[in-house]
Amino acid sequence: MVPVKQFFHALLDVFLPPICHICHDFIPNAGTLHICPTCRDRLPLVSSPLCPVCGIPFIGTGGDHGCGACLIHPPHFDTARAPFLYEGAIRDLIHSFKYNQQTHLRSPLALLTLEGVSGFLSDHEPHLIVPVPLHRSRLRQRGFNQAVLLGRVLSRRISLPMVPDVLVRTRPTEPQIELSAAERRLNVKGAFAVGRGDHVAGKRILLLDDVMTTGSTMDECAKELKKAGAATVIAATIARTAR
Repeated sequence: MVPVKQFFHALLDVFLPPICHICHDFIPNAGTLHICPTCRDRLPLVSSPLCPVCGIPFIGTGGDHGCGACLIHPPHFDTARAPFLYEGAIRDLIHSFKYNQQTHLRSPLALLTLEGVSGFLSDHEPHLIVPVPLHRSRLRQRGFNQAVLLGRVLSRRISLPMVPDVLVRTRPTEPQIELSAAERRLNVKGAFAVGRGDHVAGKRILLLDDVMTTGSTMDECAKELKKAGAATVIAATIARTAR
């Protein structure tokens, strides 16, 4: 006799056949990611050599070394990592998730991120996840905070508590996408505050967001967390741009 659960999943595959989130082809045994092996192999990975602080990759070979930006403006976070470059299929998935209300993509994006940063997390053993907050006006407009949705998936998978109201965004900021590095730093300066300091003091914090570009948002968030007594702040995102 076929187990009920197995029968149920087989029935779902008939009426809702699993398709790849990227190429939209049918995938037998889709698992939790719903990304076919071919598309997965083509995802743009971040690899060494890279900056051990912000995680930006360098062109060429050699060992990891600090980048110019981190040497000139050392960030308040201790270290940051992203498993993917913000381009190609990963960029498209993040856009669909963030701007096209395709919130079901939170699971594959979070799980792919977790695969890529599992060693990083093991090395630093954070105590809790703190998602980068949205201002309430942006939250009303979008309907969700993408970092919170990602954090919920990670929290369940690795049994690490997430406290979404540790950080608050005290004022709205301009979208960072068209701004220079200097303009980005100015745009987010003073835009965050710690609302739950009792969760921060002496703790190792995993600061979570979807994309990292210059790191100015992560830096400003980490500054406030450190002021509230955080022992360390490590940052993780799905993807990052290569400056």
